[in-house]
Amino acid sequence: MGTQYPELSDAHIGFIQKQHIFFVGSAARDGRVNISPKGMDSLRVISPNRIVWRNMTGSGNETAGHLADINRITLMWCGFEKTPMILRAYGTAKTLHPRDSDFEALNADFASSPGARQIYDVTIEMVQKSCGYAVPFMDYTGDRDVLLNWAENKGEDGVKTYWEERNQHTIDGKPTGILS
Repeated sequence: MGTQYPELSDAHIGFIQKQHIFFVGSAARDGRVNISPKGMDSLRVISPNRIVWRNMTGSGNETAGHLADINRITLMWCGFEKTPMILRAYGTAKTLHPRDSDFEALNADFASSPGARQIYDVTIEMVQKSCGYAVPFMDYTGDRDVLLNWAENKGEDGVKTYWEERNQHTIDGKPTGILS
């Protein structure tokens, strides 16, 4: 078992800020567990117990549906470079959609994109650090621009149509609240 902490330390925050990818885990009361890789410039550590993550439009919308059913979330980072470490932040999250009053203020911390679908305001309840000795070395060569270009080409109306057609329910049929 790893070492547990009540909040992120300065060293944890420094580690997170160096990572180019993180993983989000969520699950409803029943159905499938979802683990999604996330990248781009989409995460901000606000304080030792608070992270804000901007979720971009994609093929699924599992996290929103899961959090609407049961509010629990795990964020995970792996050290693929020199220092081996796995860091997890366990907690709850408030889901903010573009229609919500707090969305714009938090979204302003990120580059503008019509693909911004939700912002998750994560409250950290526990942090766990483990060795990561089996995590392979990998080199970062850059971000992909495919998702950003897709959203720009669709435009705001096209993205909302996509939400209507593809993002209203999880793969287990749970509502995501994207259009409520």
